[in-house]
Amino acid sequence: MVQFSTLVIVSLLVAFYGGTFLISLRIGKKQENADEFMTAGNKLGFGVSAASMTATWIWASSLYASATSGYTYGISGPIHYGLWGALMILFIYPFGQRIRKVAPKAHTLAEVMYARHGRSSQLMLAGSNIVGSVISLMSNFLAGGLLISLLSPFNFIQGVFIVALGVLLYTLWSGFRASVLTDFVQLIGMLGAVVVLVPFIFFAAGFPAAFESGASNLTAEQGNFFSSVAFFEQGAPYIAAVLAYAIGNQTIAQRLFAVREDLIKPTFITATVGYGATVIGVGMLGVLALYLGVEPMGGDVNNLIPQMAASYLPGILLAVFFVMIIGALSSTADSDLAALSSIMMTDVYGQTVTGKANPRRMLLIGRVTMIVATAVAIALASLQLSILDLLVFVGALWGALVFPVIASFYWGKVTNKAFTVSVLVALAAFLPVRFSWVPMDGVIGILFDIVSVIGIGVVLGLMTFGFFGLKAAQIVGGLAILISAPFAIGFLHDYPTLSGSLVAYAVSTVVCFAMSVNQSETFDFELIKQRTGDFDDEDPETDPRDDVSELGVSGR
Repeated sequence: MVQFSTLVIVSLLVAFYGGTFLISLRIGKKQENADEFMTAGNKLGFGVSAASMTATWIWASSLYASATSGYTYGISGPIHYGLWGALMILFIYPFGQRIRKVAPKAHTLAEVMYARHGRSSQLMLAGSNIVGSVISLMSNFLAGGLLISLLSPFNFIQGVFIVALGVLLYTLWSGFRASVLTDFVQLIGMLGAVVVLVPFIFFAAGFPAAFESGASNLTAEQGNFFSSVAFFEQGAPYIAAVLAYAIGNQTIAQRLFAVREDLIKPTFITATVGYGATVIGVGMLGVLALYLGVEPMGGDVNNLIPQMAASYLPGILLAVFFVMIIGALSSTADSDLAALSSIMMTDVYGQTVTGKANPRRMLLIGRVTMIVATAVAIALASLQLSILDLLVFVGALWGALVFPVIASFYWGKVTNKAFTVSVLVALAAFLPVRFSWVPMDGVIGILFDIVSVIGIGVVLGLMTFGFFGLKAAQIVGGLAILISAPFAIGFLHDYPTLSGSLVAYAVSTVVCFAMSVNQSETFDFELIKQRTGDFDDEDPETDPRDDVSELGVSGR
């Protein structure tokens, strides 16, 4: 295995993070604007917004997790991971268009929930995003620490600190704008590297002969492209998880509020293609490792990608690979920092202060939040938890929020009480199933299977609703329940990850609907526009160097 010297690794890191910091300096303003710091003034152009959406979804954790899926489940693993993740980006845009229509100047989804419902709904969505973004931040620092420790003389903790401080350096300066503009550069590097590096590793490892000689290393399920184990343990849980990520994740919502409203559809379609191709391609390295009989270093499957790269790439290409992974994790880590700062600025300070919020104080709060979040994520990264398990867990946890959030943008009868109670009851049902706190034998298992089948109908119905409307969603959801019931009832509880996620969807949907359907009053969605908007009354005075239109922030 190739390993870099201290001088080389430091030079690569200084070049990467120094370059991103210079970009953030280029867009810094003498008198910063709180709204620009959070959403770039709601005027991102197509190029930057599509690149940022793609780069944010393609994080180092997704690359590592896709390879883990390939190593665990065989050739269908990366397909289950990358294809469903890509489709979820596509499913965002019809909902996104509705969200922007009712709240064109919002900064966070939680802020919109406050305007729509009140404090408890806002705090639930904000709280779930704080937990999710901290876990995401931690997993990206974890990926960076593993990479640096494997390819250099630095140890894991030193690697975590280097990545964390590098990301904080440039994000702290200009917030969300720094995140999206550096995303553009990082994505170009990632796509170029994937096109070159993945095929090189395959042929260096003896492809296609390795797939013939190494077939004996696979179990029957791993060798089956249509493996039921792969579907029920990876594919199906991820379909449910990424739908929740798409709807509830502030890093995605922030880009939705930043892009020009007329560019939402092409932005998300482009990101769908870019994400799917990249993540499936890199995930195939895990499949290759499985065929070659590679044992992950230290027994940690998170080491698979850097291990394969260090084993088969020459020094110069390994340096390119290193920068690719650093760029992937940084593009999402800076998004998490920007998301956390926006939540604290808008939902914790902006919506609770008496009178008009002070934009200057908001900026201070946002930057302090980034520093505190970085420290917390560094501490959590030292636990070295499984990245794939974390991603699926957080996505399933957010499943409790999906129907109440979507319904709140379309159905005027949903109340604050219905939103709050449905989410809490769904979480109470999800946790015992996910962690097997109750025995699933006999009648209890059958009952949870029935609820899970309803969850199948909810997930497919929601996917259909965004594109084809309510009637089509009802038909698809109903058919999904009827068709899946005979096959799913009796064994679905044997897959706690999938079952827990489906239970969360089903319970939140049934409770929210039951508590809302008989309401006589309906909400006027025009009120959301009046209750959300800019915190700065006008843009601060700037000099010509402050104009970032040439970088794609404004214009097509």
